[in-house]
Amino acid sequence: MLLILIFGGWMFFLDSNSWLIHNELNQEIEELEENRQYYRNEISKDKAIIKQLQDSVEMEKFARQQYYMKRPNEEIFIIEYDTIQD
Repeated sequence: MLLILIFGGWMFFLDSNSWLIHNELNQEIEELEENRQYYRNEISKDKAIIKQLQDSVEMEKFARQQYYMKRPNEEIFIIEYDTIQD
């Protein structure tokens, strides 16, 4: 009986295929699956933006909003609000 307990303890905690290692690997797999889903969602969002930017009007709107681009002889005023309350 003692031999069985020693063998079971060895296999459960100390072996290279132990339950603890399998548990860590399963957690890592779950984390990677969550990352995979996140990046798939981000890719689908980016594809939608790329499809939307095929239109020249939308591309100009994007350039103006994101990169503060302007037309020649045009002035742009950027208004920043102070979010700190005294």
